[in-house]
Amino acid sequence: MKLSLHGRIGTIALTGAVALSLAACGSDDPTGSGDSTSGAPEQASELSGDLNGAGATSQEKAMDAWRAGFQSANPDVNVNYDPVGSGGGRTQFLDGSVQFAGSDAALDTDELEAAKEVCTTEAVDLPLYVSPIAVVFNLEGVTELNMSAATIAGIFDGKITSWDAPEIAAENPDATLPAQPITPVHRSDESGTTENFTDYLAAASDGAWPYEADGNWPIAGGESAQGTSGVIQTVQGGTGTITYADNSAAGTLGKVSLKVGEEFVAPSGEAAAAAVDASPRDEERAEHDIVVAIDRQTTASGAYPLVLVSYSLACLQYPDQETADLVKGFLSYIASAEGQAASEEAAGSAPISDDLRADVQAAIDAITAAA
Repeated sequence: MKLSLHGRIGTIALTGAVALSLAACGSDDPTGSGDSTSGAPEQASELSGDLNGAGATSQEKAMDAWRAGFQSANPDVNVNYDPVGSGGGRTQFLDGSVQFAGSDAALDTDELEAAKEVCTTEAVDLPLYVSPIAVVFNLEGVTELNMSAATIAGIFDGKITSWDAPEIAAENPDATLPAQPITPVHRSDESGTTENFTDYLAAASDGAWPYEADGNWPIAGGESAQGTSGVIQTVQGGTGTITYADNSAAGTLGKVSLKVGEEFVAPSGEAAAAAVDASPRDEERAEHDIVVAIDRQTTASGAYPLVLVSYSLACLQYPDQETADLVKGFLSYIASAEGQAASEEAAGSAPISDDLRADVQAAIDAITAAA
């Protein structure tokens, strides 16, 4: 039987999550909401307590920056975040172990229904981290390659097995490609990054990817590792290896530019933002539940459609005012121009647009405490 937030909040100690306790830095915006008025007198934050979250590893660098920025303005608050992956974050959120979660995939219909048991009303998905998913590789002497979705699909489906394969050579006529085996590496854990990656391949590869989008890797066997750091370390430790991961984790590995229309587009925050701007919202969602339906087949110039829109999951109602205020304060900081700039600097993410920020803030403002 699932435990409610009433019985769990405030008592959870997250394994692997370390609370930052930072001294106040004289902020004019004590809640970290970004709504400070220039020249206003300093005020002490009234927020205090522990705020527990878990989820997407893609958000880890951004989350470190968000926690630091928020806690500098709210020194009596400890924000914990356990980067267990999107699937683990959703599980902990839905069983009441944490008050918020990070997920690279929005809650599905069944999860939204299950959330009513711990949220008393509804849960919402708030798109607060936008970043390209990079296809990265470790190939001696090669740092950049162009590939279509069909070529990437063939590699990860085991149909294209050598780096000098004609499909790769045709898209990279100026590259010196070795006759070396390709070793694809995928996530072993349930992952929103995997779901976004397979969604892109299913939509954009003209049938070369025969599987549906899924957070679990759909092909048995092959090289795998847990989490973003796991697949990156595996690729770094091998030769001829290739994987998919949040662009912020790519480091010095080679990167693939995707074929979009008649051009090849490299992963960047600007290109990811262009893809989001070219995509519609999911109109079947309830009010305040904001989900972006990425157009994986866009031909918009400069857009990078292998983009990850990672969500913050929250309840619209919490059992007490203290918890509601902590969640609202922290998510307001993340959504603010200051919070988005911190994420951009720390993780290379794309700041959300002003229009999207307004809708997200309206959803955050709707969070209440049970009567």
